[in-house]
Amino acid sequence: MGFKCGIVGLPNVGKSTLFNALTATKNAEAANFPFCTINPNIGIVEVPDERLDVLAKLSNSKKKIYTTITFVDIAGLVKGASKGEGLGNKFLSHIREVDAIVHLVRCFESEKIQHVNNKIDPVEDFETIKTEIHLSDIETIQKKLEKSKKKLLSQKEIDALEKSLETLNLGKDLNTLGNSLTPFLSQIGLLSLKPKIIVCNVDEENLNKGNEHTKKIEKKYPNEKIITICADIEDQLSSLNLEDKSKFMREIGLEKMGISKLIKEGYELLSLETFFTSGEEESRAWTVKKNTLAPQAAGVIHSDFEKNFIRAEAVDTKDFIKFGSAEKCKENGKLRIEGKDYIVKDGDVLYFRVNP
Repeated sequence: MGFKCGIVGLPNVGKSTLFNALTATKNAEAANFPFCTINPNIGIVEVPDERLDVLAKLSNSKKKIYTTITFVDIAGLVKGASKGEGLGNKFLSHIREVDAIVHLVRCFESEKIQHVNNKIDPVEDFETIKTEIHLSDIETIQKKLEKSKKKLLSQKEIDALEKSLETLNLGKDLNTLGNSLTPFLSQIGLLSLKPKIIVCNVDEENLNKGNEHTKKIEKKYPNEKIITICADIEDQLSSLNLEDKSKFMREIGLEKMGISKLIKEGYELLSLETFFTSGEEESRAWTVKKNTLAPQAAGVIHSDFEKNFIRAEAVDTKDFIKFGSAEKCKENGKLRIEGKDYIVKDGDVLYFRVNP
């Protein structure tokens, strides 16, 4: 089960540098000219989880496998993208393929790195991207409404599209419409419905306290998820071994890497949860959507497990760590037998029983 977060922003805001840090590679070319990235770079990133580290040690597992999330470095967008400016059509089609959007905005000054608008204004940058996404959605809705003339849509669908069109034309987000229209609107691929994180890219000097640019973003978008990072520092840290990384972080007063927080925020943004399997052969983290039933969770491991599901034996991670094993949890009454209607909880350690 793969989930994708697309990194978007204007040219030269640090998308490729952030991508390199996330993937701990140099796969994404970073250069000081617009449209350096044409085809999207794709990297699969492990989701750090201390719970899995402990489970693997307790079970003396031969292998430890983290769950993953995919990040996509998408070409820089410019004003007029919805009409084909720059790499507009490609940019928008690439956004359509991701599950969530990481909006990277430039919040640092630099004479060495040009800005496509020749000024640093992260709010204007974000609004440019937002406007182009809205314009793309308006065009999509208008095309859908053309079908109403041929009576290919129900009145309920027509009403939903017209309400959405009105909302976008007023410059408002579609999530202000509430959940009742979301299922239908999601089916037609509207970009502005995708969950998002705003990432403020600052220089090292302003990493811990922010600056006037980050404060403008926080004031303008109080209801959005906002993270502040220094992509350049993150890129440097990603290439160091654990000892040097810890030393460098202490020197600059950084308690936790920004990309670790971004990875976890992306995971939460997509409403994902983690359950574990743990034994001598391997301890492994698995990704499921929230409110997933036990048989569907078993199906993530193998499709036959879902079809042949009998029951799940479940232990909370905290109990597993406290008592040291699933067997000890059972002895202490902490192992539960769950059936087909059980909703998997984040942190469950599960053992599935299936028909052969």
